Parts: sequence; C-alpha cells; structure tokens
Amino acid sequence: MGLVSFLKNKFAKKEESVDKYSKGLEKSRENFSNKLSELSKRYKTVNAEYFEELEEILIESDVGISLALKIIEEVLDESKANKITEPKEINELLVDKLFVGYAEKGDINNDIEFVSGGPTVLLVVGVNGVGKTTTIAKLAYRYINQGKKVMLAAADTFRAGAIEQLTEWANRLHIDIVTGKAESDPASVAYDGARQAKEKGVDLLIVDTAGRLQTKQNLMAELAKIKRVISKEIPDGPHDTFLVIDATTGQNGVVQAKAFAEVTTLTGVVITKMDGTSKGGIILAIRDELGVPVRFIGLGEKMDDLEEFDLDKYLYGLCVEK
Repeated sequence: MGLVSFLKNKFAKKEESVDKYSKGLEKSRENFSNKLSELSKRYKTVNAEYFEELEEILIESDVGISLALKIIEEVLDESKANKITEPKEINELLVDKLFVGYAEKGDINNDIEFVSGGPTVLLVVGVNGVGKTTTIAKLAYRYINQGKKVMLAAADTFRAGAIEQLTEWANRLHIDIVTGKAESDPASVAYDGARQAKEKGVDLLIVDTAGRLQTKQNLMAELAKIKRVISKEIPDGPHDTFLVIDATTGQNGVVQAKAFAEVTTLTGVVITKMDGTSKGGIILAIRDELGVPVRFIGLGEKMDDLEEFDLDKYLYGLCVEK
C-alpha cells in the first residue's frame, strides 16, 4: 500500500485536528496535489517531460531546489528499476519519498518535554513580523490548558511596543510576566525571569528575544549571554530554542532559518500562517536544509490553531486531493 492510500485509510474518520490540517493547507494543496492530479491526467505514461513538470511543481511549492532535484532523481531511479510508467503511481512514489526524506532526518517528537524538579525554559527567536509574540501567547495557552504554570520574560527590549504587546497577552492569559525598561539589557530580563520562575514554581518559562537580524557576531553574543545567565539559575537551561518563521515568506524563511542556525543551536521551528500560503513545501525544505524539525504549525488565527506538527496529517492535508 502506498503512503497516499495509507493516509486515506488512516484519516477516513476525520478528527478535529485532521480537519484543521486539511482546511489550513487548502491553498498549498491546490498548488501541489491538484497540480499533480492535473499532470497525471495529461500523460498516459511518464517520460522526461513528465519528470521535468513534476520537478517544477515541487519547486513552486517551496520544497527547495536541492530537495526537489534529489527527490525527482530518487523517483526516476526507482521507476526505472521497477518499470513504473503509470503517472498516478509515480505521484504516489513521490509522496512516499517526501515522507521518508523528512522522517530519516531523525527524531520527530515535537511536544515540549518538561524537566523534573524545576522550570523548563523555552527561548524563542525570529525576525520581526513573523508572528513571534502571538506564537508565544499560543504556546503559553496550549500549556496552560495542560495544567502547566507558565511565565513569560520579555527580553525583546529594543523593538517599540514589544514589551507592551507581550504584557497584554500575559494579562489576557492571567499569567506572570517579567519585563525590563525599553532598551535595557535583554540578558538581565532573562536572568530575572529565570530567578522568578524558580521562586514561583513555574513549569514553563518562555523567553522572548530581539526580533532583528543584527550582524551575526552581535546576535551570537546576545543569545550566548542570554543562555549563559539563564543556565546560572537553571542548569541545562534553556532546554529548547524555537525559531518562528512566517510561511508566506517562502524561501526567504529558509534563508532566515539558516542565518539563525549559524548563531545558535535550534531545537525546533514554528511555522506560522500556513493557512495563508500556497507554498506548504517550506516545511520539507527547512527539514532538508537544516535537519531541524518543525515542532508546531500555525493553521489559523485562533488561540488553539497552533498545532503540534504531525507529518502524517501534514502530508494528508498537502497531498490528498479533495
């Protein structure tokens, strides 16, 4: 049984989260699955032109040029070895390769693992305008609903309004927030957050950081200092560092991911605004380029529309034609 058939059977009775994926990936599906279907209808058997068009579909979906070339080569080799010439079979083989390509990069356990005996610290990075503040609020909301005690630290002290925006979210969620004065040292805010999180028995401390791509040396120094002061109060902290990327920026988001990966160790990526893009392949591109898993995916504007990333549901939403 091919992966597409497996996914259809698995999600025959749709649960709420599957419906969210299907709805949130509607634009991307139209740009990918529907194009695959239209392509297969135009050919009785595959040939060189078919594979060229298949490659274009992958690239246009923001899978990335290097991954697109690799996948097409693998599909071509396997189709020749097994004498597969039927277009629909080729398309199913393509989806199989997309799944394997993501999964073989390693662990895909995406939820935050809480440490015992002290606060778990999550550092959130990303450029301005990607939805970083809202993502922090949605993550806080998620874990509050799981019975966790959550605190925020507003260490983005340079962007105008950043502290006020995060404070507003903390007030709405009825949770504590640690702030400093505008343009104060971000590391001092992170340190105060770590200290207070310990004192108040917090389960999860989420630390916001500056949303600007400075020179790499300055950014590296700032993040290193934040991590250093946190670890003085909370051993092994921060435990996770998430990069927030706006899906609608396409390949520019991959460029941002590479830049941040060069200055800090990322443990995961959060993709926002997936429901607003027709190029859902960015998830596969990031995984291929960086080896970093997408941990959460934004499928709408509501607080509960931030979903833990599920590869099966993602491929079902992207590849199964409606």
